[in-house]
Amino acid sequence: MANIVGTTNLSLSGKVAIVTGASRGIGAAIALELAKRGAKVVLTYTSERSTKITEDLIAQIANFGNGAAGAKIQADLRELDAPAKIVSATRAAFGKSIDILVNNAGVEIVKSVLDVTPEDFASVFDLNVRGAYFMSQAVTKHLRSPGRIVNISSVGARDGYESMSVYSASKAALEGMTRGMAADLGAVGHTVNAVAPGPTESEMLDNIPESLKESQRKSTPVEHRFGTAEDIALVVAFLCEEQSRWLSGQTLSASGGFKML
Repeated sequence: MANIVGTTNLSLSGKVAIVTGASRGIGAAIALELAKRGAKVVLTYTSERSTKITEDLIAQIANFGNGAAGAKIQADLRELDAPAKIVSATRAAFGKSIDILVNNAGVEIVKSVLDVTPEDFASVFDLNVRGAYFMSQAVTKHLRSPGRIVNISSVGARDGYESMSVYSASKAALEGMTRGMAADLGAVGHTVNAVAPGPTESEMLDNIPESLKESQRKSTPVEHRFGTAEDIALVVAFLCEEQSRWLSGQTLSASGGFKML
């Protein structure tokens, strides 16, 4: 992974963060950026094949030499006991309090509305929506004020793409959840926001038809390029800092202007 062009200010020193789906792509970039700013980060992943990749990320965090640290936990957020398992592992690694949750874990499905099965629908919503909801609930019980929850949405939540109806619906639900939770949790100083990446270099982007990708690239005002995981990580890290304290219930379009929400 390329070096992240983040701040050298240890603005998150002493903070404990959880980043779900952190073994690669946007999740890995977010975990590294939070650690670069001094946070202790728990990285979650699902597949056994991601263990070594996650361990390498933790080693990279240790090499920052800035007081940051990393820990890992394998858990599938489609399983109802996963949030409690992740929170327990976090508290065992870094103490009783949690400051930041980034709900990044997600899955897409590219199928026509005529071909989507109930199993497909459940697979997407169980992770993208239910998993994020109950992960947030589990963390909130231990969230130190002023806590930060950041949900990773998509510009697809507010735009329509062929064969992406279930994915788009799940991200729209995530944004609705963001606003509701912001209202619920604001009294004690917690903020809840969403970041909606535009087309971003990732494994998910590889599933998109080439004709659509080319159109998206040309429609991105900033440099006519796809975003990078680092681009998204910088926006997420800002939302985790004190300077973002007056932002809550918002969705930030991290898209290079591709969709100006």
